[in-house]
Amino acid sequence: MDYIPELLIPPTSSDYQPITEKEASDLKQLIEGCDYAVSNAELFMETLSKDLSILDGENVRLVLGSEPQVAQLMKSIEAAVEEASIVEARLAAYDEALGRIREVMARVGQKNQAIHTANNNASFLLEQLSAAISQLDIPANYQRILNEAELPGGREELSLAGAALLKAMIAPLPLGLDKLNAVTEQKKRLEKLKTKFSVIVARHLNNLFIHLGNDTGENITSSELILPTHEAVHHELEPYTELMQLLRALDNKAFLQLAKVYRDTMSKLYKRDLKHFFEIAKNKLINKRLQVHASKSSGQKAEDLINPAPMCLLSSEIWPPISEGRFLDSVLDCVLSQMQPVCLAEQAFCISFLQLDSVLTPSNSNEMEETECVNNGAASPGSVTSTASKKLERQVNEEVRGTMSAIFPSLETELNNFIAFLDKVDSFWCMYVLVRLSQHVMSAQDTGSFLSMTFASALIQVKRAFDKFMQAQQQSILTDTKVNRRHKCGILPYVANFGLFAKTAEKIFKHSDRKVDLEKWYTKLVGTIFEAIVIHSKEHHKTPPEVIKMENFHHMYDLLSQVKISVLDQERKEAKQRYQEALRAYVIQYFGRPLEKLNLFFEGVQAKVGAGVKESEISYQMAFSKQELRRVIKEYPAREVKKGLENLYRKVEKHLCEEENLLQVVWREMQGEFIAQYKYIEESVQRCYPDSMVRLEFTTQDILEFFSEIARSH
Repeated sequence: MDYIPELLIPPTSSDYQPITEKEASDLKQLIEGCDYAVSNAELFMETLSKDLSILDGENVRLVLGSEPQVAQLMKSIEAAVEEASIVEARLAAYDEALGRIREVMARVGQKNQAIHTANNNASFLLEQLSAAISQLDIPANYQRILNEAELPGGREELSLAGAALLKAMIAPLPLGLDKLNAVTEQKKRLEKLKTKFSVIVARHLNNLFIHLGNDTGENITSSELILPTHEAVHHELEPYTELMQLLRALDNKAFLQLAKVYRDTMSKLYKRDLKHFFEIAKNKLINKRLQVHASKSSGQKAEDLINPAPMCLLSSEIWPPISEGRFLDSVLDCVLSQMQPVCLAEQAFCISFLQLDSVLTPSNSNEMEETECVNNGAASPGSVTSTASKKLERQVNEEVRGTMSAIFPSLETELNNFIAFLDKVDSFWCMYVLVRLSQHVMSAQDTGSFLSMTFASALIQVKRAFDKFMQAQQQSILTDTKVNRRHKCGILPYVANFGLFAKTAEKIFKHSDRKVDLEKWYTKLVGTIFEAIVIHSKEHHKTPPEVIKMENFHHMYDLLSQVKISVLDQERKEAKQRYQEALRAYVIQYFGRPLEKLNLFFEGVQAKVGAGVKESEISYQMAFSKQELRRVIKEYPAREVKKGLENLYRKVEKHLCEEENLLQVVWREMQGEFIAQYKYIEESVQRCYPDSMVRLEFTTQDILEFFSEIARSH
């Protein structure tokens, strides 16, 4: 298609073209010159036609006059078109040339980009190879040390070489470089160096462990109650801590085997030490009891040299003396106090030396956290981290306790045997152990430590023994008590023994947090004692039940008032009430009514009054006349009344025991009862027989003198 210059393209026509200003001026002038157009349109049309004809003619003339110019213009246009075609052809040629150049430049750009990429890859590969070489390479002097080192002289140099070896072995390599032959060969050389390092460290420490385990011990022949701490062993091994850490990282199998050798070696030492230590503790208790018996054989076991201590039961007729409790407590405290620093020192050393606080590698720890994230769903990162931390801490504690259990395999057994041995020394042993062991458990700094767990396990057994001991006390009250068949029953054994029991227990549990356990049993024991007093009061054939209850409840009330045990305050009030009830019942039953006939006489009087007879008219009744009253009164002369009271005093004296000293209390109660009956009779005489001048032969003052004289005479 030929190129057409833009100048030759006719303008685009449109339906509407606005007139120019000149045309508008001419049109206005035309209209102004034809004012008649409105009135004479035909004339206006003719005028316009004439003007148009003139204009057409003028146009034709002008066109005919400009024909040469038009021809010249057409030639110029044709020449311009030819020139434009030539220019267009040149432009097309230029464009074709530029197209070829563009393709060449594109290919050049691609080659430049490929060269740049190759250079970058080469540089990156060079960097990675350099890094791999520097990471996997070990200085020659370190290689020489790993091949030729001798312990203990080259310990520090070997540690540095081992650290360099570990750094090379755990160095992260870019993906794919581990397939290179040079890298593979270097790793093989590193493995050989690792094996040599492992052999050097493991052989030396293995021999060192065995050597230290053959220590005879400085205190093994001593009679002092001291448990060796083996700080010398720890001091000897402490410089090798870094080597142990490197060995664990480089050869975990060798590390675990070495750790087992250490545990086995130390367990033999501690077995020997603990056996000797507890034997000394037992001997001290035995010597205190036997006062270093001359015939004691050194080859015998300590517990075979003494008979078990008598069991202190509340039902026992004789309460055995308790004199060794304080010494037992001091020995027990010394034993527990000696064990604590030894176990904690060993635990601290093992955590450092055997890295027990790093049971999880970082990768395992991260895996644990990721697992927690999956299991907990939308759980917050903080809670997931906290849970993982708790699991890690729990696993560390389990690892520590497992190691300590292997090092102290006989500790729990020896401790339990010693605690069981205390049963032969003191019947109250479980109380002493419960208080002292609880104190050590509560004061422990590390509640999750092996020793704390061992103490806690022993404490559970001691608490069971304490409950069993208290149950035996409770059962003995009801089932084992034998009421004596003597003339007087007196204070029952468990009532008499409870005071000593409570005072001993109070001394043991003073200021102890475990006193609440004792107080729970206090209420049970006292409740059982109250129940047993009622039961056993019926079993004595000579002492009235009221006397047995009165004396024993009074004894309990007096005892509870002395010991001032707050938890037994309600029981103290109950004992007082029961004592007073028994006292009143005894007085009513055995004092009775010394003026029986007079009491019957006035009971009849009251019956008549109740039937409607006036008190002032009672004397007119034949059975209740003044003469009949005088006859009855004559039957109770002062001398006979006093004699009857003396007989009653002797009877009461036979019933009551001397140790409780209630005779005067009962006698005063009977005196009050007698005076009350006397006043009742006197008042009845005054009401029903006024002005009769009828009187008893004795007065209230006489009664007081009777009772006082009888009490003094006996």
